[in-house]
Amino acid sequence: MKNLKSIKSIFAQILGTVFLFSCASWNNTEKGVAIGGGTGGAIGAVIGNKSGQAGKGAAIGAVVGGAAGAAIGIYMDKQAKKIEDEVKDAEVERVGESIKLTFDSGILFGFDSYSLTPEAQENIMKFAEILKEYPDTDLSIEGHTDNRGAYEYNLGLSERRAASVKNYLKMQGIDDTRMVTIGYSFDKPVATNETDEGRAKNRRVEILITANDELVEKAEKGEIEN
Repeated sequence: MKNLKSIKSIFAQILGTVFLFSCASWNNTEKGVAIGGGTGGAIGAVIGNKSGQAGKGAAIGAVVGGAAGAAIGIYMDKQAKKIEDEVKDAEVERVGESIKLTFDSGILFGFDSYSLTPEAQENIMKFAEILKEYPDTDLSIEGHTDNRGAYEYNLGLSERRAASVKNYLKMQGIDDTRMVTIGYSFDKPVATNETDEGRAKNRRVEILITANDELVEKAEKGEIEN
């Protein structure tokens, strides 16, 4: 009987996850309401795996549901909209309870460089001001390259580029403890490396913005101002 219950539970989680992600027309607040219990944990794990933070994603998904999930959804929706309106040359995407911000490396850096261009510095300054308005979030800053050149060289370049973004945000007053960096070299392409266009898409810096523990706690207590 226990085995049967376990199988049913796993099957329900899978169905819940498939159902939620199949509803592409839902807004993120509605998804937040739907996330809860076992289904939330499964969804959180999927989100976390996309970001390299599987444990954190699963933990948030398992804890947050109902009104709390909706409150976090609204908080993140507002932050994403402000970033989209005020930060140029950045692609903003809501992923579950998170925000994914993507910069083409050609916008941020010169060729084979990890020094931020003046335009990139201006954009990151604007981004930093928004982060100060939404302090209850953490950032994972990820560097990516195309597959030209040696793997280890590209790994170092991707790490240095991610670190450059973090350091500049820190200079603008963003708390160091909110940010982590990682370089992936060319391990995670989003397009083919067989064309110039594809390689350009793969040369990028992604910033994943997630709710921190304080935001989750505020949401559960109904303390988030909407």
